[in-house]
Amino acid sequence: MFFFRCTICNNSDVFQKEMLRMGIHIPEKDASWELEENAYQELLQHYEHCDVRRCRCKEGRDYNAPDSKWEIKRCQCCGSSGTHLACSSLRSWEQNWECLECRTIIYNSGDFQKAKKHTLVSANNVGITDCLLEESSPKLPRQSPGSQRKDVLRQGNKYRKDISTILTELAFQIKKKPRRICINKDDIWNSALEGFRNQKFNPVYTIEVTYINENDHFGRDYPGSKQEFLSLLMLHLENSPLFEGSLSKNLSLNSQALKENLYFEAGKMVAISLVHGGPSLGFFSKTLFNCLAYGPENTQPILEDVLDFEVAQIIIRINTATNMSDLNSIINEYCNYFELIGCLRIVTSLSDKYVLVKDILFYQVIKRVQAPFESFKQGLKTLGVLEKIQTYPEVFCDIFCHKPENLSAKILSDLFTVHTLSDVQALNFWNSYLKAVEDGKSTTTMEDILNFATGCNSIPPAGFKPTPSIECLHMDFPVGNKCSNCLTLPITTTYKEFQENMDFAIGNTLRLEKEKSSHYIGP
Repeated sequence: MFFFRCTICNNSDVFQKEMLRMGIHIPEKDASWELEENAYQELLQHYEHCDVRRCRCKEGRDYNAPDSKWEIKRCQCCGSSGTHLACSSLRSWEQNWECLECRTIIYNSGDFQKAKKHTLVSANNVGITDCLLEESSPKLPRQSPGSQRKDVLRQGNKYRKDISTILTELAFQIKKKPRRICINKDDIWNSALEGFRNQKFNPVYTIEVTYINENDHFGRDYPGSKQEFLSLLMLHLENSPLFEGSLSKNLSLNSQALKENLYFEAGKMVAISLVHGGPSLGFFSKTLFNCLAYGPENTQPILEDVLDFEVAQIIIRINTATNMSDLNSIINEYCNYFELIGCLRIVTSLSDKYVLVKDILFYQVIKRVQAPFESFKQGLKTLGVLEKIQTYPEVFCDIFCHKPENLSAKILSDLFTVHTLSDVQALNFWNSYLKAVEDGKSTTTMEDILNFATGCNSIPPAGFKPTPSIECLHMDFPVGNKCSNCLTLPITTTYKEFQENMDFAIGNTLRLEKEKSSHYIGP
């Protein structure tokens, strides 16, 4: 009756009277499905479940306490995903929050800047940035009518992402408004520390690097490459006293650095470097990375993580003990040490030695540096990087724990785009030169060429911005413009002259830069 109307003019009153006059009667009755008791009861139920990957509520994901940090906030777009305020670092109910699927749609819609409603904050308030890109965990079955649509979206969104895509998503936070940071290449750590601690510095703004020289009496400065600066900064960080180890490093216990809050600053630098296009790290031990990704309580160190020779020898002796007499002898010999680190225990069987070794490793590698680790982890929360690490640990492990793959002639050839109207012969010489370098027929390496042109020894996980390019000019030697990532090739008459000029310019330029930077040792 309610929908009985003219199909042409959509009139119902006149149409129904006329139909009744003609003997067509439609009874006035509600639909049968609307007469069922509690037919739409599920529509009156609010979704109350925390879906973030790491729920921090001890009462569980379904716990909801209004007007507290454990109140559940639903996705502002679909309403069928939720998070505790504390689990996504939301300060109040008024703050907006979107789930992973809805945020992905917003990012891919092209209207991200219009749709984004989060307030981006400075590094001094990094806790709030956790909610910017909070990931969702696998969800429970839902009663919402939109669940079928969300399932389709979830099938199209393969949770396995590559690192470039993840860092690109994080880079959506970066505003185009530039913030200049003055860097002294001779003292890159302290100048970077001063710049990042400046009250006017905000990690969500585009970094504009300016190189200065304190020995220049005229006070001149010149524009620098952001990616070169971040590469140099990460290299200094790798060799700094904040880390210990040879190739795979763990955090060290440096009381002075802890007092000066340098571990926090180091974590913040790593986060900023990754989001702003910096290089892979490649020097973290698996133990340190697992502590960041899965938590110290879920990480078991190994003997290779122990740098203290005496402690390593104690562990080896315990592991190789073949009877209870030898094991008790070792425990008695180092009784004071075990008591000091809280590992002294009564052993009743030979198998207890494995528990003792596990306790010693945990103390020496993790518990001993708990304060530096917590400080470093807080800094890594900048721009939401830590949350991404915990969401995609396998992907981030590659850039934290493994050095980038070796460059090849093909990789470099594909990396550089060629400007139009370039000299054909010079380009042929360029390809031949890359092949000669790859075959070891030159004093230059592939990394030297990339460093000469871009300031980076490897391709950053997020790629180069701008894209590296090549142009050919009538000049004697090549020129690398690290700000624009442009390599200018010389136009020569013979390949031999081309190779000699390339080797001379690249080798001497990098040697002078290395000698200049070696005068200062990092933090």
